[in-house]
Amino acid sequence: MTLKEVEGELKSLVQNDNYKKFNSSINPTASPILGVRTPHLRTLAKKIVKDNTNEQNKKPGWQIFLEQNPLTTFEHQALQAMVIGYARADINLILNYLKDFIPHIHDWAVNDILCQTFKIAQKHQKTVWDFLMEYKDSHKEFEVRVVAVMLMTHFLNDTYIERVFEVLNNLYTDTSTDNASYYAKMGIAWAVATAACEAKFPRHTYEFMKSPSNKLDSWTYNKAIQKMQESFRVSPELKAKMKLLKK
Repeated sequence: MTLKEVEGELKSLVQNDNYKKFNSSINPTASPILGVRTPHLRTLAKKIVKDNTNEQNKKPGWQIFLEQNPLTTFEHQALQAMVIGYARADINLILNYLKDFIPHIHDWAVNDILCQTFKIAQKHQKTVWDFLMEYKDSHKEFEVRVVAVMLMTHFLNDTYIERVFEVLNNLYTDTSTDNASYYAKMGIAWAVATAACEAKFPRHTYEFMKSPSNKLDSWTYNKAIQKMQESFRVSPELKAKMKLLKK
């Protein structure tokens, strides 16, 4: 698909103003929102990825889209995230596009769409892990959230769980106010709470939370416990024990 064709489809998929206003209200740091529903964006992204060749320069259409996408609206950024996630090519090529895109992320929805769509990470764990570790010392809010949500989504497994907690424990959060680096803190809390689910690593999570070496700031630490209390996937027994750990 050409960029012009993509723009035409986006315009045809725009919903009413109420949908646009609602999305803007729950995602205040997003770029201008056109008002296209996420399932429709996913369908469009898959069409872009299926565009295999371009006779002029022999590049697949999805690569041309990624290189020409203006990223001017939330929807353009969400499409970029989805196409990167759905693309199937050499992992290093895909990671190059990911590296170029990460600095453009400045809202939680694009961030999480990217992480949740990037399922190729499950086939290339070491390569993607090494890539993410380039951002583990970042002080940028959404680079931190990318790391946290990527680890939560793709690395809560026997091989990586100890390393996941080590990284989460050392990610940067600004503690000057509760709202400083809010989305980074929420990403870390979400990752820790997800690890506590019965089907994941509840014992490891409890040991991490009660450890004297736990370095999570108090806000993030307590938010993780709150998220555990709200989850149907965390056992009542663990909820009770976690509640006693609240700072």
